[in-house]
Amino acid sequence: MEFTKENFEQGTVLLIDKPIEWTSFDVIRKLRNLIRIKKIGHAGTLDPLATGLLIVCTGKFTKRINEYMAKEKEYTGTITLGAVTPTYDLESEPEQFKSIDSISEELIQQQLVSFTGLIQQRPPAHSAIKVNGKRVYELARAGKEVKLEPRPVHIYEFELVKYNEGQLQFRVVCSTGTYIRSLAHDLGQALGCGAYLSELRRTRIGEFTCREAYTMEQFQKILASATPTD
Repeated sequence: MEFTKENFEQGTVLLIDKPIEWTSFDVIRKLRNLIRIKKIGHAGTLDPLATGLLIVCTGKFTKRINEYMAKEKEYTGTITLGAVTPTYDLESEPEQFKSIDSISEELIQQQLVSFTGLIQQRPPAHSAIKVNGKRVYELARAGKEVKLEPRPVHIYEFELVKYNEGQLQFRVVCSTGTYIRSLAHDLGQALGCGAYLSELRRTRIGEFTCREAYTMEQFQKILASATPTD
């Protein structure tokens, strides 16, 4: 595919490897400025501290965003045991530290089984879900308590890749709507020691993988070398 304004306006699917500390909208805003097109959007938000695959649609392909969002997703990352955070990740400071001396790989494997299949998951209080027209993270930051109801999500695979001194490296394949932060928090509660998500990377959405994705630097270089058509 040629990276021309005409092609972007007609409709393209771009696979971007989102950098850490960028919001998904940061990526869209940057791309909109680079390719000078208004009709552009992404198919599934990644938190600022997460990296990995972001499907970006332009032109007529924006009509397919919901289709792409509905596809199953794969993530890898690290869950830190022995503490919790209000946001369930490192957007906030760890607290309520507990001993992890009794935590073993065998115990973790036993708990992972209970988080596989169709489960009920409560979204984090610090999430972008709207309640009465307001994002719940805005309410949480204002000190207002919002109790979100559990939602059904499907965890197809929850694999322990490696465990060492409280650092649990994992791989998850799940349905759309799954909060990996909540999965980390709930696992910590089940283990009795607390846990939070300390690293996350989205590696696949449906048939699209991170191996096919451009970093923002790569995309800008390719775009700069393309011959202008307007």
